[in-house]
Amino acid sequence: MTKKTVTNMTLSSHESPSRLSNELKAKLRVIPGFPKKGVNFIDITTVLKDAKSFKSAIDFLTVEFSRRKLDLLVGIEARGFMIGGAIAYNLGLGFIPARKKGKLPSKTIFEEYALEYSSEYLEIHSDAVSPGQRVGIVDDLLATGGTAEAAAKLVEKIGGVVSCIGFLVELDFLKGREKISKYDVFSLVHYNE
Repeated sequence: MTKKTVTNMTLSSHESPSRLSNELKAKLRVIPGFPKKGVNFIDITTVLKDAKSFKSAIDFLTVEFSRRKLDLLVGIEARGFMIGGAIAYNLGLGFIPARKKGKLPSKTIFEEYALEYSSEYLEIHSDAVSPGQRVGIVDDLLATGGTAEAAAKLVEKIGGVVSCIGFLVELDFLKGREKISKYDVFSLVHYNE
């Protein structure tokens, strides 16, 4: 199968990315105190369950990823799987899951990273990327940047080239973009506070 050219995906029902961003932001649910006190969780399931919103978000992100030359797409567990699988399918790309440690069945490499409220390990199969392959990374949300940075390091450890990192939502006030500033980063919905 060859890579698909994205020609039929447009934001025709939306005049601009900022309008789409505002519409999606209105659909997102903010849950205070989850997973712990002081953290506001941005719940994307309200966008996923609305067919029009989900399609608009996936179409926008597909177009953004299509602007980069990619061989593969990495989705970060777990919501990055939901978004990344659809985008990879749209673009005719292979999909690589970046999972929490101990979840993948074959030989893996891992990277430790800090979240805004804990520390975790992320891993991919050691043969997931061939040297020189151009890889996009996708997740639902950019907070402090630790998870995305860990995914990028994993791709680079096995010889891949990180072409870009995309998100549905970015919490600008946490400055996670600074941690991954050496990469081409884009997000659709922004929260400034």
